[in-house]
Amino acid sequence: MSTKDWLEKDYYKVLGVSKSASADEIKKAFRKIARENHPDQNPGDKSAEARFKEASEANTVLSDADKRKEYDEARSLFGGGFKFNRPGQPGGSGAGFDDLFRNATNGGAGGLGDLFGGLFNGSSGATRRATQRGPRRGADIEGETSLTFEQAVEGATITLRTVSDQPCSSCRGTGAKAGTLPRVCPTCEGSGMKASAAGGVFQMSEPCVDCLGRGLIVDDPCPDCAGSGRGRSTTTMQVRIPAGVEDGQRIKLKGKGAPGENGGAAGDLYVSVHVKPHKLFGRSGANLTLEVPVTFTEASLGAEIEIPTLQGPRVKLRIPASTPNGRTMRVRGKGARKKDGTMGDLLVTVKVEVPDDLSDEAKAALKEYAEKAHQTNPRAALFEG
Repeated sequence: MSTKDWLEKDYYKVLGVSKSASADEIKKAFRKIARENHPDQNPGDKSAEARFKEASEANTVLSDADKRKEYDEARSLFGGGFKFNRPGQPGGSGAGFDDLFRNATNGGAGGLGDLFGGLFNGSSGATRRATQRGPRRGADIEGETSLTFEQAVEGATITLRTVSDQPCSSCRGTGAKAGTLPRVCPTCEGSGMKASAAGGVFQMSEPCVDCLGRGLIVDDPCPDCAGSGRGRSTTTMQVRIPAGVEDGQRIKLKGKGAPGENGGAAGDLYVSVHVKPHKLFGRSGANLTLEVPVTFTEASLGAEIEIPTLQGPRVKLRIPASTPNGRTMRVRGKGARKKDGTMGDLLVTVKVEVPDDLSDEAKAALKEYAEKAHQTNPRAALFEG
């Protein structure tokens, strides 16, 4: 995440939450926006895709306690917003953030380090040079996927599409049209900054108005990125979702995020999982659940019945005599796969079904049964003092 984003964008406003919002409130707000604007749900809708990316970016910062603290402190330092005029905007020709901060991170002079370097006698120069040479970790990326019940239980390899901001492939990040190169700005001599008197003992450095703080002049801009040097990149990747994931779970896939800079490690990919319900089976942790209807006769006399399993093959289940409605029995090893590779159990709940229609002979047989069973009143305890 660039300093530009932290200073220019109000991530709380993007997610529609207050600055004091809890982690759960932030998570809930992001999931709502992601569900409504996910590219898979809105094919071809560029505004929905942009909204999804914007919310993912905000969630990446606000869902991480350390990043959120740094973000809040940075915003507080600059009074909640710090902007330079962008090229073409009314009100002047100040430097855009993309140009200003690219200088500070890609080896050029100038940038925010020079802004404070002029204020503190240039003491930030060594720090900036060290930052330029050092590797930078890539940004984390957010994504969502929907799995079938079977995929969530057994694990699956799925295809994910991610969109990231990378150097323009046409100009390789220079901003100049193919076959041309930018030239060093003669006004600031490539530094991107100009010193100006601020009154008193202080001297402030300001972005050069001719090169917009970049240190370079692009005479013939790249038509694909309009001279910005940045472009959108769509990447399709195969990722492995581990067995046993649950609906709403957020999975971290290390090193699957945006690529790093200057040899830095790639960021991580965080995938929010949505699991579709199954028509027969439910889930309780590593155990699967199943409701099995039995007849009154089977529950009373006992029976051996066949039941389905999620894995496919049927298994036999012994129903003991006098089994009451709602009793749950366990079939070991036929549940979901656990993290250690072992299997949970299948929990089978018996549902005694009462016939909708009885013949006269069946009614007579039941009346005879009731007379011979000599059952006590099952509701007697309800009236005991």
